[in-house]
Amino acid sequence: MRHAALHAAQQEYAIVFPEYYFGQIFEAKHEAGTVAYSREIQLKLLQETTDEMARNGCKKIVIVNGHGGNESLLPFFAQSQLEKPHDYVVYVQWGHDAPKGGPPKKDALDMHAGQTETSVMMISRPDLVHLDRAASESGADQKHVNLPKDVYTGIWWYARFPNHYSGEGALATKELGEFEMNAWINAIAAATRAAKADDESLKLQNEFYEKSKHPLDTRP
Repeated sequence: MRHAALHAAQQEYAIVFPEYYFGQIFEAKHEAGTVAYSREIQLKLLQETTDEMARNGCKKIVIVNGHGGNESLLPFFAQSQLEKPHDYVVYVQWGHDAPKGGPPKKDALDMHAGQTETSVMMISRPDLVHLDRAASESGADQKHVNLPKDVYTGIWWYARFPNHYSGEGALATKELGEFEMNAWINAIAAATRAAKADDESLKLQNEFYEKSKHPLDTRP
């Protein structure tokens, strides 16, 4: 994600905040080395970080997510900006639509450290990729819990992928990594460009904050 954000800023200028490590990672607490901060600390730290960024002049903040475990946390954080007035806007960007063409994907699961993520890591941090170790643990879906798709439980990831590994990393290639990374970089640049051009969100936030003080006066 860091690699993608820095390269996106070369396409569309933006101030890039230092690496931010304090996201939601409860699902990996059983793995050695995981540091999982409480939900209260996660939200408080993120709020104070964006508040301080705004105090230093950053009135449009694009949070670029690189971790699936944050895909519920970050929209909630953005939504919670309506709790009380802020003089800035938070935008959340993650991933990108699968581009057409490119090298074929053979990984049926390909969710975590599978073919795509490992390929992308071969571009951003090749020193951390060891394809010879990819088969040392199973990336297969263990299917320990059988629930309908519209029923959520927090243990779902561990129930499916207790090794925190989903897919076949050994299928990774640099060609796929370059293709996917370029698509991600372009998506972040596009999000930055859109945030820069957005002159309505802050106006609407301020309108909302004012109306929320007097809800009985709001016209139906």
